[in-house]
Amino acid sequence: MEKTLKQNEPLVKHIYTADPSAHVFDGKIYIYPSHDIDHDGPTNDNGDQYAMEDYHVLSLDGFDSPCVDHGEVLHLKDIPWASQQLWAPDAAFKNNTYYLFFPARDHDGIFRLGVATSPNPAGPFTPQENYIPGSFSIDPAVLVDDDNRAFIYFGGLWGGQLEKWQTGSFIPDAEGPAENEPALGPRFAELSEDMLTFKEDPKEISIVDENGQPILAGDEERRFFEGPWVHKYNGYYYLSYSTGTTHCIVYAMSKNPEGPYVYKGKILTPVLGWTTHHSIVQFEDKWYLFYHDSSLSGGVNHKRSVKFTELKYNEDGTIQTIDPYK
Repeated sequence: MEKTLKQNEPLVKHIYTADPSAHVFDGKIYIYPSHDIDHDGPTNDNGDQYAMEDYHVLSLDGFDSPCVDHGEVLHLKDIPWASQQLWAPDAAFKNNTYYLFFPARDHDGIFRLGVATSPNPAGPFTPQENYIPGSFSIDPAVLVDDDNRAFIYFGGLWGGQLEKWQTGSFIPDAEGPAENEPALGPRFAELSEDMLTFKEDPKEISIVDENGQPILAGDEERRFFEGPWVHKYNGYYYLSYSTGTTHCIVYAMSKNPEGPYVYKGKILTPVLGWTTHHSIVQFEDKWYLFYHDSSLSGGVNHKRSVKFTELKYNEDGTIQTIDPYK
């Protein structure tokens, strides 16, 4: 086990990990990644190669301490409603309980969001019998705001099925908007006090340019693809996400958790591998970006490794772009 952690190096090497959601609980950093399976199956745009079956929790006492793998904390076989693909999760703390939010396909092959609970941030987690009513698509991210209200953000295109929900119902052959139409935004809902259901039907978040015009579906450098994450800094909400086809992490800012969010720029330039997925967290007096790439596997898209690097703000609150290979 590595004792000294280095920026832009894999946190762990004994398993493949991706999609890191990092949080500070009880003065320690806990990372909730997906767990990539080491297989040599086919790759396609539907994401069948991402065949994850369980979750591990990683933790750090600090960046001068080893990264601890707490082992398997939840497995597909323990989730009654789920059939396959435990993709990118997130965690939250409220009601003296730790909640693990995760996507999976139900028994009809439709992605839904589930939730599991634990008294311990390192798990193990006990799943609810059913998925969250009214939930769909992938990549849940939860913000427990300063007033203790909790918000969930989610959604992803293509394999994440977001295009198929534009009418409010699942339409298997639905496609996304035309290139000159507004891009699909991530979805947003306030969570109930017990964190197990939505208080309301999910709403679409609007991402606009500096002139208030919607980012268009054909604007692949800026439009939302998947992996939403929301954090707060100096009174602003920051919505960051993956652009998918152009492989960047970008961000937008708002004074309101529901948006609209104004696009601001890139956080992370493309990494090795097709996917890019991240989280942003403050630890002590610094901010950090957790992300993944496929360097440990020599570039295999579905064999990824979680890394971290320091994130820095400019005086006006904008974020400095990171190239992890410089």
